[in-house]
Amino acid sequence: MKAVSVRELKNNPSAALRSAREDPVMVLNRHEPEAVLIHLSDNFLLSETGMRQAIATSLFRDGSLSLGLAARFSGLAVAEFIDHVSRLGIPIIAGTAETVREDAESVEAWRTGAS
Repeated sequence: MKAVSVRELKNNPSAALRSAREDPVMVLNRHEPEAVLIHLSDNFLLSETGMRQAIATSLFRDGSLSLGLAARFSGLAVAEFIDHVSRLGIPIIAGTAETVREDAESVEAWRTGAS
């Protein structure tokens, strides 16, 4: 395992990513472990059963991936991904009932050509 400081990571992230291709890289913040970089190019981690869905679900829940991108990353069709996150209690639509209603009305007006 190799180690880089947060400063080194900030100054040259490409070098840390290249190092991570060989071995995991420990990121140190003031000489204390902060994170670990693991390269995913060999798909070893991503080939584990359920790993892609777990990562996609987490990134979708946190707002880092859209529904479509999360579904694609997970390897599921959008409808299947919606079922998956719904079973976990994760809403696919963010906002209040009022904002969802307003958005639905806007989409309907756009769809029918009204302004």
